Amino acid sequence: MIGIQSLEVRFLLVDISNSFTKIALSSRNKVGKIYRIPTKELEEHRLKAAIKNWSFQFAVAASVVPARNACIENVLQGCPLLWVTSKIDLGIGIDYPRPERIGGDRLANAAACVGLYGSPAIVVDFGTAVTFDVISPEGNYIGGVIAPGMAAFTEYLHKQTALLPYVALREPRSVVGKSSEEAMRSGAVIGYRGLVREIVTQIRREIFPRKRRTLKVLATGGDAKLIGSQLPLFDVINPKLTLEGLRLIAVRASRALPVSFRSSK
Repeated sequence: MIGIQSLEVRFLLVDISNSFTKIALSSRNKVGKIYRIPTKELEEHRLKAAIKNWSFQFAVAASVVPARNACIENVLQGCPLLWVTSKIDLGIGIDYPRPERIGGDRLANAAACVGLYGSPAIVVDFGTAVTFDVISPEGNYIGGVIAPGMAAFTEYLHKQTALLPYVALREPRSVVGKSSEEAMRSGAVIGYRGLVREIVTQIRREIFPRKRRTLKVLATGGDAKLIGSQLPLFDVINPKLTLEGLRLIAVRASRALPVSFRSSK
């Protein structure tokens, strides 16, 4: 019987986050084009249409929206599907009181961080929430920080005030806004950098006082480039770090599979 490791393997990667579900094909070495579906709109017919002509042997998924998990399982019937949890082989250690409470996306980020960039490290994921995940020098996940995502600031102001509008987030022209929109954009983007800088500084000071030269700080997620590009504290900005982690997890898990599979059409 031919083992899957001897074939030209393709993996299906699925990252179900609060705002968007990202899906992509990958080989053992590279993540392909990323397809995004708003998670609120993730339904079986939508997913089937997206992967209609895709072929793959194995699927790995991370989810922070359990209500959408059944959609993935129903569409991928007949294909090996691995959900990312603390119980599987991630290629990292976990030093955390209740590892089952760690989100699959955060575990995938940690796996990608250790596998691609090494440790110790701090991974900052800019999503609906911004998470700071801490990896020890030994390559163990040891905990983190969770704060509201950047969009939450402007959305809250828009919903809770009578006159402040909704604004699209982009680099402000000046710290001092000449309109309500510009002032809100400045407060969100520049103020958010201050939040990120202070949290990373405190983690460095408390957890890694003697590892400043070897500590790596990574940024990922939808707003990683907007925020991280003007923060010199980041060593790496990789918006698809979560999917890279899923790829590495898939490579480890696929070694045990005896046969190849193909997606249903």
